[in-house]
Amino acid sequence: MLFICYPRCSTCQKAKKWLDGHDMKYTERHIAENNPSYDELREWYRKSGLPLKKFFNTSGLLYRGMKLKDKLSTMSEDAQLKLLATDGMLVKRPLVVKGDTVLVGFKEAEWTEKLN
Repeated sequence: MLFICYPRCSTCQKAKKWLDGHDMKYTERHIAENNPSYDELREWYRKSGLPLKKFFNTSGLLYRGMKLKDKLSTMSEDAQLKLLATDGMLVKRPLVVKGDTVLVGFKEAEWTEKLN
């Protein structure tokens, strides 16, 4: 299982504590130091079944600074994936990838259902 996080993010800290508390084995990846690639994001997006907008960190400073709220609806899926691949701070976190399961953000009930 791959656990992609930003260590200073409180939600990521809660998620990591949850994983550790459930004796989950994972590889931790710092999203700002090792940003997901276009190919990874495309694959995870397809596996997740989620709308692509869910992969954006909509509360982040970079997202707001780039005024992406107004721009995403006019961008192609491909352009959005390429944009996400430019900076890890644009990507919603934590992100967990385990086989065909991709979870974006930390919702304890969802993680309990899908990871146990």
